[in-house]
Amino acid sequence: MPVNCPNISTSRTIHSKACRSNKVTSPFLTYRAAASPIYKNKSKTALSDQLKGEKTMACSPHLQDCEPQNSRRNFFKHSLLTGAAIAGVSELWPQAAMADTIKTTPMWPASPIPAQVPVTDAIADLGDTRLWYWDTGGNGEVVIFMHAGSQSAAGWGYQQAAFASAGYRVIGYSRRGYFKSDLGDINNPGVASDDLDRLLQHLNIERAHLVAMAHGGYFALDYSLSHPAKVLSLTLASSMLGVRDDAYSIMQKRLRPPFFNDLPVDFKELGPSYRAGNPEGHDTWKTLAKAARPGGRVMPEIKNELSWKNLKSIKVPVLLMTGDADLYVPPSVLRLQASHFPAAETVIIKEAGHCSNWEQPQAFNTSVLQFIGKHTAT
Repeated sequence: MPVNCPNISTSRTIHSKACRSNKVTSPFLTYRAAASPIYKNKSKTALSDQLKGEKTMACSPHLQDCEPQNSRRNFFKHSLLTGAAIAGVSELWPQAAMADTIKTTPMWPASPIPAQVPVTDAIADLGDTRLWYWDTGGNGEVVIFMHAGSQSAAGWGYQQAAFASAGYRVIGYSRRGYFKSDLGDINNPGVASDDLDRLLQHLNIERAHLVAMAHGGYFALDYSLSHPAKVLSLTLASSMLGVRDDAYSIMQKRLRPPFFNDLPVDFKELGPSYRAGNPEGHDTWKTLAKAARPGGRVMPEIKNELSWKNLKSIKVPVLLMTGDADLYVPPSVLRLQASHFPAAETVIIKEAGHCSNWEQPQAFNTSVLQFIGKHTAT
């Protein structure tokens, strides 16, 4: 069965696991890799030996057919063929003519939000706050979706049915001040990880997979540091992590100039390819973002210090993700983050900005489902 997978562009990405399995079907899934920079501080001999032992996938420019090859030999062969095709030497790969690709490929694949499965839609009274949540129920392992700062629990339409149909009990909730949840006292915003812990107790949940987007990743990290035994796995997508580090803060200022925060939220968070190619999805995302914080915003406290040192103590399995057009967490920043975890996998998704779960849901869902499937409680 054909497997859609990425072209290999550089020797530093050939340790990819992304097209290892026929389960990977999205052309937008760029790669998955072990977290630490595996080529760092290696001699030429050691690097050569490592490359000899690696396997990867050789993919046609149409992303249709893949076959395992020796990674180093195939890398140079593939680079020459790809370069020739781009130069117009179509005899090497007749079906790779760029004009044909442009003519037959839609500007953006149709991606309507799928039909949702039935859920319990309720308000959890947690004492000093009341949070809205939805819950698909069932006896499967629990997946908790933790939304970005621009969205709410209503923003997981592409994930709810996909994860439920994979056998999981899926729960999304809005933090304080977000859609359908109480704003509360802005001078006493509470601790977000404590809110999550009380929500899980309210729902009689002992352990869960946490899947967090962007700002939600701060609180997922905080919860994992406080309650590691309750976290089956931790997925952090497009999150700046909330790390307090001088060099990291200076780097972030280089990424985003002073006027950045004044730009429209959809410009900052949705990639240009998505904004140009999917006007309906763009409008729906903006509608959800506008409704996400109806009464203002509170900034809940974080219990643990989010530092590179503390990240190294994370014991739960970690998946780090971003889009290749993410203005907050570009691929180079993701690799920096990954180097500070004891063990993590990374995924970079093509043609996605800061909201890969919305812009490229097939690639996002495939990546996360494969990851959490390796880290079950049993």
